[in-house]
Amino acid sequence: MTTPPAAGLGRVDANHSPLNPIGFLDRAARIWPDRVAIVHGAKRITWRDFRDRCRRLAEGLLGSGIERGDTVSVLLPNIPEMLEAHYGIPMAGAVLNPLNTRLQDREIAFILDHCRATALIVDSEFAGLASRALRHLDNPPKVIVVEDTEGPRPRDGLKFDGATRYEDLVLMGSPEFQWRPPADEWDTVSVLYTSGTVGNPKGVVFQHRGAYLNAVGQALVTGMNADTSYLWTLPMFHCNGWCFTWALAIVGGRHVCLRNVVADQVFQAIADERVNMLCGAPTVLTMLIHAPQGARRRFEQRCDVYTGGAPPPAAVIAGMEEMGFRVTHLYGLTETFGPATVGLIQDEWASLSLPERAQHIARQGVPYPTVGDLLVADPESLEPVPADGETLGEILVRGNTVMKGYLDNPEATREAFRGGWFHSGDLAVVHGDGYVEVRDRAKDIIISGGENISSIEVEDVLHAHPAVMEAAVVGRAHPKWGERPVAFVSVSPGSEPPGEKDLRSFCRERLAGYKVPDDFVFGELPKTSTGKVRKTELRERAAMNTAEETPA
Repeated sequence: MTTPPAAGLGRVDANHSPLNPIGFLDRAARIWPDRVAIVHGAKRITWRDFRDRCRRLAEGLLGSGIERGDTVSVLLPNIPEMLEAHYGIPMAGAVLNPLNTRLQDREIAFILDHCRATALIVDSEFAGLASRALRHLDNPPKVIVVEDTEGPRPRDGLKFDGATRYEDLVLMGSPEFQWRPPADEWDTVSVLYTSGTVGNPKGVVFQHRGAYLNAVGQALVTGMNADTSYLWTLPMFHCNGWCFTWALAIVGGRHVCLRNVVADQVFQAIADERVNMLCGAPTVLTMLIHAPQGARRRFEQRCDVYTGGAPPPAAVIAGMEEMGFRVTHLYGLTETFGPATVGLIQDEWASLSLPERAQHIARQGVPYPTVGDLLVADPESLEPVPADGETLGEILVRGNTVMKGYLDNPEATREAFRGGWFHSGDLAVVHGDGYVEVRDRAKDIIISGGENISSIEVEDVLHAHPAVMEAAVVGRAHPKWGERPVAFVSVSPGSEPPGEKDLRSFCRERLAGYKVPDDFVFGELPKTSTGKVRKTELRERAAMNTAEETPA
């Protein structure tokens, strides 16, 4: 047997270092020290100053009693301090736990207790929420209060005993603080919690390696560069802002913070700061499309919009393009560090009509280059589905950008990783060009008379109606057909509400008869704290009334 040419060679300090996304900041500060890194209202923060404040924060945390491995929770909007937390907390060797600012106090309390938070950094706007949450805990974390000069003032009477001012903590540290990279890239960088639409939320554990690679993937996929002006319409608490919190430092782009995502402020920031990239759920796109003319601002640059969550209706994509945005769809989950696939736009799509192009863009596309492997397959046999655009399978993912697992929940972790793949719970087809298209969550498929009805397909048709702003379709038990679809619809501002007869006729012209909803219910759609429609609640509403109608 011959000796392999690399025999005896191994990992040493000279050829190996653990991957971590925190080092991107030091590099950015060396290359672009005087370039603006963060814009927040009148504030302009350079990459050097950004790095120095993160180092100060890290040393301040350690000086206040935080130890390596401790969890530091943050309840902050999209402000510079939230970006500092994404670097300064890991620089201290601690674990970052971003909290959803839309949660209720008991939900916040559950998370703080479950992840054993040692400290809570909270914006003064959420002082009341935090105060109520802490009352539920026997051993509450120490509190550090951020007073954002661009945001609301704290209300009188909301004081925390022994609380520390964030700026005082930062001043405790030195800009020369020498932080230590993780000894192992498998070390935890952050813990994030799922929406928890059924039962308590699960803690998704991110490792440094996955965060590093997904940040690199974002830079590659979106084509960001030093001229990128990125507007924070996506909450940074959601999957660490899809890792864009770290990705911008790779290229030296610019963070444009936005405390409140409202249409006029979004349009103003795009125009004033020459924003050319933003991310958000389809609800953000819908908000922009339906913004009154007085809230809109003209802008000359092209603005790329990356959207995720539920597949955006073709009508939404078409509406955004008409306003000058270019929409690209991303797909992923908290468990995959955010986006794992991208609907890459092909040159030949330019010759298609706008509706046809929108249909192509609405697909979830192909895997990120940093994703190890992605499969649409039978969830039990793991047999891939044919690329016929019809056969349903579950999206399965494995590789470096999949979570470590669920915190203190080995049973859920084993179930999610069965067969050596992460099971997404999303049902999709594969088209002949290899592009993946999500058809539904497994639990949202409606089976009527033995036929599968994709709630997404029906919703897409309803969104094409000019008077419909949002639509959600769920199944309701039926004595003959097993299930029948019911549609819940909200009407566009200023539009004449369509009648049930009008919508049924509109659907019949575009769908097979058995796919047309039996009932149409008008009103605002209930949403989770991350903007997803609460279909569980809608199913409960639909179940309160039964129907005997027969599908055509």
